[in-house]
Amino acid sequence: MTLNRCLARGVSLLPLSMLAVLAGCGDGGVHEVRAWMDEARRQAPVSVQKIAAPKTFAPFVYAAKNEVDPYSPAKLSAALAKLQANANSAIKPDLDRRRDPLENHPLDTITMVGTLQKPGLTYALLQVDKAVFQVKVGNYIGQNHGMITRIGETEVELKEIVRDAAGEWTERKAKLELQENQK
Repeated sequence: MTLNRCLARGVSLLPLSMLAVLAGCGDGGVHEVRAWMDEARRQAPVSVQKIAAPKTFAPFVYAAKNEVDPYSPAKLSAALAKLQANANSAIKPDLDRRRDPLENHPLDTITMVGTLQKPGLTYALLQVDKAVFQVKVGNYIGQNHGMITRIGETEVELKEIVRDAAGEWTERKAKLELQENQK
């Protein structure tokens, strides 16, 4: 085929192809879908829930404005005065005295292993690890400022000075009992 013939045929095919394109632009069933959607909207029940009433606001009343401000110098002064009053109390440890060797050990690591009596004086024999120490009434032992108050044949009584939950010094009694060798 020659070029002229192809062109002549192409020109005659042009109107046919234009008709085919225009046929594709038709409704294509869209009208039926729109009608169905409109019918479904009319039949669907409309339910709108009522909105709950808003909660009422109860304003907060600040009642502590007449109280002492926690950051005020007056509160600090009151706390310092309380500490000063505690410092003047009769019960407090003597922190300026020379410490005894047994004050470096907790009381539960010290065991009584015996007593030693000399004329007019009784000593208790206390063991820490492998070392044995002689102590008498008035010596200090343990880490809570414990002072020996009485030495008996089977026990050593002492008075400890400790801080309570409020931070004040208080006394409590403790004792070490004789530990017999268990073989």
